Amino acid sequence: MRQLIAGNWKMNGTAASLSELEAIAEAGVSAACDVLICPPATLVGRAVSAARERIAIGGQDCHAEISGAFTGDVSAEMLKDAGATSVIVGHSERRQYHGETDAVVAAKAKAAWRAGLFAIICVGESDAQRSSGGALEVCGTQIAGSVPPGATAANTAVAYEPIWAIGTGKTATAGDIAEMHAHLRSCLSKQLGAEGAKVRILYGGSVKAANASEILSTPDVGGALVGGASLKAADFLPIVRASAKS
Repeated sequence: MRQLIAGNWKMNGTAASLSELEAIAEAGVSAACDVLICPPATLVGRAVSAARERIAIGGQDCHAEISGAFTGDVSAEMLKDAGATSVIVGHSERRQYHGETDAVVAAKAKAAWRAGLFAIICVGESDAQRSSGGALEVCGTQIAGSVPPGATAANTAVAYEPIWAIGTGKTATAGDIAEMHAHLRSCLSKQLGAEGAKVRILYGGSVKAANASEILSTPDVGGALVGGASLKAADFLPIVRASAKS
């Protein structure tokens, strides 16, 4: 299974940041994994031009509808028109700050497929949910509600992002990651049949050069969803290179 290393720039980046993307694209073209950068919507078109098909460019979110009176939103079709090939849906920050439910996330995933985009569907538990012993149940419920029928390895990846490890410097142990990814694999197989064994499950949560090799070599880890460390080529490319060693 070829791993996917995806960078989520979140609400960071202006035109000046495209030099970092250019450096990532130049090195990423020969990577042993799939490389994806998801800049803010304002940069998607320019990022596509800078990448010149050496790496993939995606969006960070999309609306479920094709068009309409949804001020400030971006449809999957708009991202596709700008040259994006993928979109992240259901990121914990969207769930937390925008109140997105599993049903909303599933609708966005379907919208991504409708537009011909690859969907990265995020799931993950809070610190309180993990501390209470409910992490597996929480993430299993999110898989059931957020991954629509019709998901395949060709149109979908799942990203496990423990909320307590995002931007905190905390990282789940290899044992924690292996346990959760095995659980998510089981959930996907039950839900999608044989196709569930093929869908890549990415890990996201303070992934950086220092821990990338251990994380990417953990069973059932099909890549990484990288936040802050994806903003600079010098930080991101060691993670990309770690995939070749996993």
